[in-house]
This record gives sequence, structure tokens and C-alpha cells, in this order.
Amino acid sequence: MPWQRIATPAGRLREVRVRRLGLRLIGLGLVGAWGLAAALILSTYRPGGPLDVVVGITMLVPVGIALASVVWPPLTRRHVTHAAIVALGLATLLVLLPSIGGVWNQLQALGSQTLLPSLEAAYPWLLALIGTSLFTGFGQARRMIDGVTGRRRRIRVGMAIAAALTLLAGSAFGGAAIANEFALRDLEGPQVASRFGPTQLGAGVEPPPCDGRLVAGLTSHLTAHFSGTIDGRPIGTVDLTGQRAGSEFRWLAYVATNRELGQHGMARRGNDAWIRTPTSGWERTNLETVVDSTLDLQAVREALDPGARAAAEDYGIEVIERAPARRCRVSVDGPAFRASFPQVAWLVGDDDLEHWRGQLDYWVFLDGSLGQLAGSVNGEAGGLEDEAIQGRLDVFLTATDRGRDLTIHAPGA
Repeated sequence: MPWQRIATPAGRLREVRVRRLGLRLIGLGLVGAWGLAAALILSTYRPGGPLDVVVGITMLVPVGIALASVVWPPLTRRHVTHAAIVALGLATLLVLLPSIGGVWNQLQALGSQTLLPSLEAAYPWLLALIGTSLFTGFGQARRMIDGVTGRRRRIRVGMAIAAALTLLAGSAFGGAAIANEFALRDLEGPQVASRFGPTQLGAGVEPPPCDGRLVAGLTSHLTAHFSGTIDGRPIGTVDLTGQRAGSEFRWLAYVATNRELGQHGMARRGNDAWIRTPTSGWERTNLETVVDSTLDLQAVREALDPGARAAAEDYGIEVIERAPARRCRVSVDGPAFRASFPQVAWLVGDDDLEHWRGQLDYWVFLDGSLGQLAGSVNGEAGGLEDEAIQGRLDVFLTATDRGRDLTIHAPGA
């Protein structure tokens, strides 16, 4: 027989208990997710302002809101309403969890002191806060107003409670974060130097738009980190440091992958080129061998050309080591990624990554130059390893001290 509603008092009691348990489990999931976000910000967010810790403490407000839904779950009698409440809680978790991962990457790898620099970055958190507040608000309304006749009133009261909770938590966090940003600007002053570029952000002065002017600095100190995985298993890393002046450059990379192990290097001075491998020192080579290994300059030419940036997403202005920058995001395919960073050959060999897709975040500073880039591509890994399914490549690049006097010396000079 098809499932039908249990009519006996004992059956109804069991149904209520099962529903209450399920709603409390969802509430515990919300408590855990908001608690993890609060712990990350409390332990990691340290841009140097006087309210760094206060910003983290305000993240405990959503934890308290979610905890109330565990104590007083939004229990309902009607099956349709119960399904809608469950969907609300699960949807809130689905929005919240990826946002936590984004903040972790931002705090650990990207070095930004601005947590929510734009509407695009803030709206997932706002949606998660609204969903959590509604989940709790309906539970509080149920506690305050019982009975079938008060159903519509409970909905109105629940939504009013949710609006108040959202306003409380949003104002606490937003107010503390904004106050900390202003305090940081006052502490730093307009003339503090940064290796990432100019720091003076005033009226009418801001980084160019994502689809506007973007160049590689005339000179730059370069660092890059590449890593790869196959089906979640690491296949190696490449750590690179060097310098570039125009089209001349010199860098060394320590390669530790399944394919290579040791120190590699490339250099160009004028029309002369050199290459270094783990089995030999610097040796002369053809210019064509190294011409596309300029890192930031190559990335601007290939993955970040004007055509690719025409549809770039604008994630607002962030502050990286006191230097304001506009954070932008573009989609990238595997061939463009490989053309921009030929160093990934130490991770994937000759695979052309034709069916790989991903995205690149790039930061445009006040001088209109690329100063930082982070991103990844992923796709089928059958060409890299037998029976492999999914591969992934990550890159994190910085170009600092741009425009300063710099001379590239020939290896051995």
C-alpha cells in the first residue's frame, strides 16, 4: 500500500519525534557551519586593526541564532509545511558551506584584509544569515503561538523575528568590519609604501575596472606556486622565484612532482637565453625555448587579454598589504592555462588539457598592473594516469616591487 499519514496517537507521537530530531540535526549543522566560520575569522583574520578580534566575536551572533533552532526547532503539523522548513534549512547549509571555503582561501592564500569587499562576495553570507534567521524565527513563533488557528499569525511573527535577527547579526558584523577598515586606513596613512604598489586611495582614485587597463609591470619580483592532484591525490608542487625586466627575466624553480625532482631555471637577456636542469648547470639554449616563460607578462598576454576580460566578474576592491586592488574573475580553459603557465608541464607532461576548465582571480592595483593571480583548472585525467578520473591544477602568483630599477644579469655573470 502507498504511504499514508499515521492516524493513531502513538503513530502521531512517533512522527513528531522523528520530525523534531531531523530539524534539530539541521540546526546542529547550522551551528557547526557558523561556528567554523567564526573560528576561522577569530583565529586567522589579523590585518592589524584595533577591532580584529571584535570582528571575529560578532560572527558568534549567527551561532547563537542557529543554536536557538536546536532548542526550539520549527516543528509543524502539516507535511507540506514541514517539507518547506526542511528545504529551507538544507538550502541554507548549501549556501553557507561553499562561502566558508571561500573565506578560508581568502584568509590563508590571498592576503586580503577585506572580508566582504563587494556585493558579489557578501550576498551568499546574507542569504545564509536570512535562511538561518527564518529557520530559528519559525521555531520561536511556534513556541510563542500554538494551535492550528494561529498558523498565519505564526508565519508573520516568524518572519518578523527573522528580520530582527538578520538586522542584529548583519549590523554587528558589518559595523565592526567597516569600523576596523576605517581604523586601518587611519593607522596606515596615505603614504605607507607597499611592495604591491601605490597605497593612496582617495576620492576619485581607485583601481581600473576589470575590463579596463591591465598591464604587467615594467619590472617585477616574481613568486609562483603550482600544485596538482589526481582524484584528490597530490602529484607534486613547483615553487618558483625570480625577477623580470621587460621581456628579460631570470628565475629558479624547485620542482617536486611525480615526473621531475630538482631545481630548474630559465633566463633571458637580450636575445640570449639559458636553461638549467637538475643534472646540469646553466646552459645556453634557443630563445624560443624560454620566450613564453615570463609568468605575469605571459598571463596578461594569454589568459587575461582584453577579450577574456570583457566578461570578467568584479568582486570589488580589496586591500593587500596596504595596497588597494580590484579583484576580478575570468573563466579559463586548459589550453589557455597551459599557454599562460608552461611550467605546469612538470606536473602534467605533454597533456594539452583540451577538455579542462577553470577560473582565474586577478588583482588590478592602482597603477593598472597585475600584482596577484590565483586560480585553478580541472578536467579528465585519463591522459595523465591510467584509470584516473579527475585532475586539478592550481596556481598562485605574485608580481611585486613593480616598476623599480632592476637589471637582469646573465647566469654566471
